[in-house]
This record gives sequence, C-alpha cells and structure tokens, in this order.
Amino acid sequence: MTSAPTERAAPPPGAPAPGRRPSRIPALLRGRLSPQTLMVGAAIVIVGYIAVVPLGYLLHDTFIDSDGVGISFDAFARAYGGNAQAGTMLGNSLVFAFGSALLSLVVGTALAYVLVRTDTPFKGLFFAASMVPLIVPGILYATSWIFLGDPDSGLINSLFFKPLFGSSPIDVYSVPGMIWVQGLHHAPVAFLLMVSAFRAMDPSLEESAAMSGAGTWTVLRRITVPLLRPATISVALLMFVQSLESFEVPALLGLQNGTYVFTSRIYFVLRAYPIDYGAAGAYATGLLLIAAVGVLFTQWLQRSSRNYQTVTGKAFRPRPVDLGRAKPWVGAGVLLYFGITVVLPVAVLFYASLLKFYTAPSSKTWSSMSFDNYARVFEMPQALNALKNSVIVGVGAATAVMLLTSVVSWVVLRTKARGRQILDVLAFTPIVIPGLVLGLALSFVYLRMPLPIYGTLLILLISYCTRYLPYGMRYSTSAMSQMSPELEESAHVSGASWFQTFRRVLLPLMSSGVLAGWVYILVVSFRELSSTILLYSPGTEVMSVLMWEQFENGQFTTLAALGVLMVLLLCVLVAGAYRVGARFGLQDD
Repeated sequence: MTSAPTERAAPPPGAPAPGRRPSRIPALLRGRLSPQTLMVGAAIVIVGYIAVVPLGYLLHDTFIDSDGVGISFDAFARAYGGNAQAGTMLGNSLVFAFGSALLSLVVGTALAYVLVRTDTPFKGLFFAASMVPLIVPGILYATSWIFLGDPDSGLINSLFFKPLFGSSPIDVYSVPGMIWVQGLHHAPVAFLLMVSAFRAMDPSLEESAAMSGAGTWTVLRRITVPLLRPATISVALLMFVQSLESFEVPALLGLQNGTYVFTSRIYFVLRAYPIDYGAAGAYATGLLLIAAVGVLFTQWLQRSSRNYQTVTGKAFRPRPVDLGRAKPWVGAGVLLYFGITVVLPVAVLFYASLLKFYTAPSSKTWSSMSFDNYARVFEMPQALNALKNSVIVGVGAATAVMLLTSVVSWVVLRTKARGRQILDVLAFTPIVIPGLVLGLALSFVYLRMPLPIYGTLLILLISYCTRYLPYGMRYSTSAMSQMSPELEESAHVSGASWFQTFRRVLLPLMSSGVLAGWVYILVVSFRELSSTILLYSPGTEVMSVLMWEQFENGQFTTLAALGVLMVLLLCVLVAGAYRVGARFGLQDD
C-alpha cells in the first residue's frame, strides 16, 4: 500500500528556494556600501589624489624626455648646467630661508616668553601684534616696506638718515632687507605656536632651579630652552619651509636688483617665451628636495624629543617672573615691536593710499591728499569680481577641507585600519610642497587632462584645498583627540548609525576646532598668491592677484587703497567669526 505524499509548507516570501544555499553576496555588498564605508573611502581617494597626482605629473614632465619613452635629465641641464646664476640662486635661497626662519623664531620665542612667563605691561597689545601681520597679505606687507625702506624715496631714509647723515643705509631690496621683511611677517606665527608650548610646559622645574639659587638667565639657558627643544624644532621647520616657498617678498624686493631665489626663478622662467616647462619643473624639484631634506633633518633632531616631555595631567599655573627694574624697558620693547610690525606698515599704506603719486611727506604732499584712490577702487569692475571670487574660493576651500579632514582624522585616530598611518602622511604631505610648485604641478595636470578645469575657479579651489589640507588636518586631529571614544560607543549602543553619530555627536563636539580651522583657512586663502599666480585666467582673478597686477602696472597708490580696504574687510571678518565662535568655545582653543 502506497502512502500519500506529504505536503510541504510553502517557504516564506524572500526565503531561498529549497535545496539552494543562501547567497552572502548581497549582505557583503550592503556591508561594504554602507554610508561609513562610502564616506571613508571617498575621503581616502580624495586625499590620495590631491596629494599624489600633481607631484606625479610634475616629476613625469620633468624627468621624461619629449618622446615620452625614457628618463632624461635635459631639463636639469638647462636649468642648472652652465648657468653661473644657479649657484648664486641656491645660496640666496638658503640664506634667505635660514635668516628669515631664525629671525621669526627668535622674535616669536622672546615675545611668547615675555607674555606667558613675566609680568610685562601692555599685554593687550600682543593679540593685535600677532593678528594684524597675519591678516595683512604678503604682497601688502612687502609693499609697505618698499614705502618705508626704499633707498631713494623710503620714509625711513628720507625723514631720518638723509637729514642726519646724508646717506641712505637702509636698502630693502637687498638679501638682509628681504630677511627682515619676511622674518617680521612670519614672527607672529612663531609667537602663537611658542605661546602654546610655554603654556603646555610644566614650570615646576624652572621654579625648582630658581629656588636652588639659579639666576634668570641660567634658568633660561639650562632649563627652559632644553625643555622647549621639540616645539622649537617644529616651529623652526615651519618657518624655514614657509620662507623657502615665499614668493611675494623675493618677487617684489629681490627682482628689483636681480636677486633670485627658487620661487622667483620659476616665475621668471614661466614668464619667458617660449616657456620651458621642463626647466621650471627642474627648479621646482630642487626646491621640493630642499624642503623634504629639511623635514627629514628635523625628524632626526627630534629623535630624542621624549626626553623633554614635561606635560602631565596635573594642573599647574606658572608664577610670573618679576621683571623688577627691567619692566619699563621690556614695556618699551613691546611698544617698539608693535610700532615696527603693525603701526608703521599699516600707517604707511594708508598714507600712500591718499596720494596720487607716492613721495616723501612735505607741505605740498599734505595739501594734495585725497580719497580719489578709494573712489577708483570702487569704480573698478574687476575689484568686485575679485572679491566675489575670493569669497567663493575661500569659503569653498575652508568648508571642503574641514569636512574632509574631520573624516580623515576619524580614520586615523578611531580605527585600526591598515594603512591609516600612510593616510596621515599623505594628508600632511602638501605642507612641504611650496605654493608655486603646487601651482606648477596642477597646471601640468589639468593642461593635459580633457577636463574643462584649467582657467576656472575650480582649479583654484583644488589648489587651496591641497595647500591647506595639512592645516585643516592639524585642527581636526587636535579636536578629535580631545574626545573620548565612549561618546561614539554610547551612540552606537543606542541604535545610531555611523553617519548619524558623525553628524550629531562628533561634529558638534568638534565644532570648536573645526570652526577655528575654518576661520584660519578662510583668512589665509584671501592672501594666498604663490599657488594662484600660475593658475588664474582673465575673469577668475582673486584679491591677491588683483593686487599683484596693480603692482606690476606701477599703480602703487591704488594698490595701497585696495590693500587698506582688504585689511579692514579681513579684520571685520575675523572679529565676526571670533564672536560667533565664542558660542562654541573657540576662545578656549
């Protein structure tokens, strides 16, 4: 007798058919295509692209022969071989970079010590003395010192040295003059960095040495300076690289008497006809090599930095050093520094902006002053267009960089992904790429790509994002490292996705550092010239390029008026951003 077949229950909807193994591919795809994976992957690709691709094109076009089949050193032979000026250019570059870095470091460190560790008067001036030179673009700062230190018409020579001594010893167009201008312009950066180092250092060792009978100078020489060694080396490297890549000061001051450095030589080669891109790439490669050697040398010097770490979790508050009878002299020095770095440059710019032609003060000069240059600036159609372009590129770069570095810093600090150290290195790589080299590399990329990018604002945006990526990374990593991972874990336990945690937990908690980085990138993008001068085209000029064109055309008084308006605009922008940032704790950074 046969039994009736048993009926099987129908499988539920969506279940795999009987006898077939369930496929894991959709689940894997869903895991790999999550918002977290997509966003992190996009950040890694973007960082790798903007940090590696321009340098790859630069090296390719420099070392590959015209046929594109083999390695050639013809570009280096044209740039350096048989050229007596190559050695002089190299010497000028190193002397200028070392001298400027040393002046910035000495001045910035001395001011930081006076502010943090002494009872000096006029402490309120330190903020203005540090912020105003940072706001003033390099082209304006160099122009103001032309008005002050020109051998023939400079105010210092005309009003002081010529009447008293009958000569003009101040020559701002010499290498020492270039070092003076560059060093003073970058001293506020060294000051701000060294202030942080002094405030983070435990002063108990200094106080112990003082209680043991050591004098102030002995404590400085044997305790304070060694403890500051890691910070001093880092600041010295930053000052050296920034001076090495400086374009405005060598171009405005050095070219007046034929003093070339790497950046001005690259610009000169690209302005000649026919353009020798290979020789320009050879100069850029040499400049990049010097910067890389400087970074490696700094890392070697910092090999024993842990021996000087004194920051602990214990709260401390340094006791100010009593200056005693030296207090009036220190106060006078503070006033003198403020006058030289802030009052004189800004005042001479305003003075020149009221003249039709720049000349030394006289009764005839005072009677001919007017605001015609300001009216001319407001009537310039390219001025409004340059301001609009600067705002678009500055806001876009600041926003893109801070969002990108927020994700990258999370990958570096919060994950154990393989290669995260490489990602960190890539994010900091552009800091050793001089701005003019970056502009040249980007021109190599987008002149050969079939993309309508070269000659548009987009290439300026890419340039600024690349140039300021390391600075955004510094702000983001600092903010991320101060937050405990427990906050993210609590959000995940509560059911929040990674994107929700990032948007509603991490970004609000990082808002202080992110906003500080956003403000910094926005301000410095307004004054950026070196990476822009090779990439702009008619209609895409920004404010720094417009001022450069005014200088090249000899419109010095119009340039002064334009500069005064730009400085006022940036001061208002910084003040407004600071007030807004105070709501997010920006004042505590």
